[in-house]
Amino acid sequence: QTKLNDLPRDSANVRVRNRCELTGRSRGTYRKFGLSRIKLRELSMAGLLPGVVKSSW
Repeated sequence: QTKLNDLPRDSANVRVRNRCELTGRSRGTYRKFGLSRIKLRELSMAGLLPGVVKSSW
């Protein structure tokens, strides 16, 4: 119990929030890429994300 109390509060998994690795944006983040929707679109349209293609049907 005392070992748990010595840990910082923010080290708990419950308190971790997914953020964009480039901008730090917390909302609209894709887990697979670790990017926000805005940066994901910018990079994919520029062809910098391998395997990501514009959908068409």
